[in-house]
Amino acid sequence: MLHILYFVHDLADPAVRRRVLMLQAGGARVTLAGFRRSDNALAAIHGVEPIELGRTRDAQFAQRIAAVAKSALRLRGLLRSVDKPDIIIGRNLEMLAVANRAKSIFGGDMPVVYECLDIHRLLLRQDVFGGALRGLERHFGADAALLLTSSPAFVEHYFRSRSGLDLPIVLLENKVLALEGAEAEIAAGPRLPASGEPWKIGWFGALRCRKSLEMLADFSRQMDGRFEIVLRGRPARSEFSDFDGFVRDAPFMRFGGPYKNPEDLAAIYGEVQFSWAIDFFEEGLNSSWLLPNRLYEGGLHGAVAIAVDGTETARFLTSRKIGLTLKEADAAHLADLLGDMSEERYLAAFNALATQDRRQWMTDRADCQALVQRLASLARASEQTAELQALPQLHRNRGGLQ
Repeated sequence: MLHILYFVHDLADPAVRRRVLMLQAGGARVTLAGFRRSDNALAAIHGVEPIELGRTRDAQFAQRIAAVAKSALRLRGLLRSVDKPDIIIGRNLEMLAVANRAKSIFGGDMPVVYECLDIHRLLLRQDVFGGALRGLERHFGADAALLLTSSPAFVEHYFRSRSGLDLPIVLLENKVLALEGAEAEIAAGPRLPASGEPWKIGWFGALRCRKSLEMLADFSRQMDGRFEIVLRGRPARSEFSDFDGFVRDAPFMRFGGPYKNPEDLAAIYGEVQFSWAIDFFEEGLNSSWLLPNRLYEGGLHGAVAIAVDGTETARFLTSRKIGLTLKEADAAHLADLLGDMSEERYLAAFNALATQDRRQWMTDRADCQALVQRLASLARASEQTAELQALPQLHRNRGGLQ
């Protein structure tokens, strides 16, 4: 069984749980290690006791770097009880550095895989600091065997054109994990609001975009109760001065707390007609290039996606003739887009979504197995290389004994 040592930036991130479940479903044994930014019982993985490297904080880059440096000094002791892995994966740049350190501790003969699902704005700075960070990424990624990323726009706009990395790439979109095929049986039907009830827009997942929060609040006020905004997930409280107070004071907005992914997706998306697939957190950069989890979650569960022109998400929707696209990123244009919503218009948008191949929204067990087989091929290739490199030394040793 392939043994993967997986270093992650945040053990409380539900996306980490999904990746570990995916690797396990593919037939791998996973040792999980990483930092923790918050407590989140819903991200726990049955049977997996992670190795905690320390605590980090959102939006505190210097603190995170210091924590990584400290963990590197303690890493040998922390990994003392861990069997030598076949593959090491580092999720995000700082964990790629930790993965390289672990490789040297274990003997330096197993492949390292770089998993990068967001391009941090600091990597895109056009100054000495940005150049230095890209230099660090090239340094730590120079000997990586593979790059895992989630959007073709990341490859086009960063990895091929700016990063300086020259690695084989596997695209792992943020699809819904459907291990038992149960999601394939979901017949998501239209959900017209009852008489007197509002249309509902769901914004689910990592809630980190202050501009989205303010825009949705302004829009719902303009609509005077015809639309309700439903928030679920994990707010990045470092990005908001007072998230709870803001939501409490917004008359047509409510926060329903965290949820378990993928177990709770059908329930939370089944409550709304529309899915907010917009993120201005790093506007014009990472936010324009990503394909968010909620795009696939909403697609699978019949929520019509709302995107903004000029983004990879909008291109994804437009190419399939589904979803709704916002021309300009403000509440007035959102009102123009949705203000005349009717049963007929909603049903037309829902039916277009319903005709899509549902498999494009899901990662099934066969996909998990294919990923693990790809990783296993890296381990086999590394072993063969090590054997070939050992042959000259073996011949020299034999010659010395004759």
